[in-house]
Amino acid sequence: RDILNSIEREMSGDLKEAMKAVVMCARNTPEYFAERIYKSMKGLGTNDDMLIRLLVSRSEVDLQDIKETFLRQYKKSIHKWLDSEISGNYRRLMQGLVGTN
Repeated sequence: RDILNSIEREMSGDLKEAMKAVVMCARNTPEYFAERIYKSMKGLGTNDDMLIRLLVSRSEVDLQDIKETFLRQYKKSIHKWLDSEISGNYRRLMQGLVGTN
């Protein structure tokens, strides 16, 4: 059995979500963070706190790998998503963190 399936069946609430995050991050860190960045921007409104925390915390660690994974998964660069989701100095700052490609 897959560990994520076991977690899904055997746990609940915050513990289940935390354990799933640990497993997903351990399996493929760039994919995990690309998905979190995507979820912070999709739908109505942007979860600014999440977006800032993710981009700042990963900017000097593995953001290049995350950007490549994001582009592959969502067919649009993080830079382009930011362009359509946020504005002003906030957008310029976030785009400065991620760079152009």
